[in-house]
Amino acid sequence: MSQGSRRTGDAPRTGVWLVGARGSVATTAVAGCAAVAAGLHPPTGMVTETPPFPACGLPALASLVFGGHDTAACPLPKRAEELTAAGVLPYGLAAAVHAELAAADEEIRPGGPTPGDTRTDEELIAAFAADITGFSRRHGLARTVVVNVASTEPAPDPADTRLPAGSLYAAAALDAGCPYVNFTPSTGLRHPALAPRAAASALPHAGRDGKTGQTLLRSVLAPMFAQRALAVRAWSGTNLLGGGDGAALADPAAAAAKNAGKERVLADTLGAVPEGAVHIDDVPSLGDWKTAWDHIAFDGFLGSRMVLQTIWQGCDSALAAPLVLDLARLAARAHETGHTGPLPGLGFYFKDPDGGPAALADQYAALLALAERLRDAR
Repeated sequence: MSQGSRRTGDAPRTGVWLVGARGSVATTAVAGCAAVAAGLHPPTGMVTETPPFPACGLPALASLVFGGHDTAACPLPKRAEELTAAGVLPYGLAAAVHAELAAADEEIRPGGPTPGDTRTDEELIAAFAADITGFSRRHGLARTVVVNVASTEPAPDPADTRLPAGSLYAAAALDAGCPYVNFTPSTGLRHPALAPRAAASALPHAGRDGKTGQTLLRSVLAPMFAQRALAVRAWSGTNLLGGGDGAALADPAAAAAKNAGKERVLADTLGAVPEGAVHIDDVPSLGDWKTAWDHIAFDGFLGSRMVLQTIWQGCDSALAAPLVLDLARLAARAHETGHTGPLPGLGFYFKDPDGGPAALADQYAALLALAERLRDAR
């Protein structure tokens, strides 16, 4: 089943434009969408495939059409083979969905800015926006959602007069009339220079930094300590990871941008950030697999000192891909039903969300409330 044939009857199709389209997360999302749509695998990890979301009018997985920007040259079918060899994708899946991967790869356009590119920010934004609108027109799409799944960027220097790459893509999404999702810790739409553009666009957007592992667990555990009146004295963590993320986060500035979201859930839930820090170590041999350790020191009744330690081991791409598909579908439906501006109801998916509660249970309640509004919209 090729991308061009993905439709049910005359149902409209929805575009998913991935920034970082040849990375591990994007490749896993494209392959996974095709596999689930064809009934080859169950939708494990996809919240939008659980009640009550099927009644919300979300675009069907079979109706999604993929494209994107990337500076990498490795074609998606080849990248899928590499992920299979690394144990990320199941054996045989890359061959089974080769047509979908190849069709998506044909719609990937060169990203940037690359070294030596002399175009201004506005020229780059216009070029990226033209790529997106051209994609939507070629496929006759009802709408396209832009999702940033590229590597983490350092926070921009306030003195820098140029926008970071992630913010260029975010501005391009707005100029192309597309809902925007920032699954990375990069600045994206939160750059001060883009605030007027975002307000004028009246487009729904969500972010920042997908919550896939360590911070997901923190958003469950931190409320437990607060609700049981247990005083957290220190909360330290270590992440070991490889692949593109490991290489990107070896840059201390990029790691600082990543850790800001990890700390936010503790600050919002506990009222302050406890003693301790999160360390991120690049271990290239781990590839797409990661290990996260947390050491939590807390006081109980009469000052009794106690410790909770956790270990999270998983495949980052497999954790992230179903969330990317969820967010693309939810943002598309929000756009269709007239939602504008930030979507705090999607905070369930993010370390550093656009408003709303910090605890996972409260965020899930907000997501269900959004689902009800989407279901009832005409």
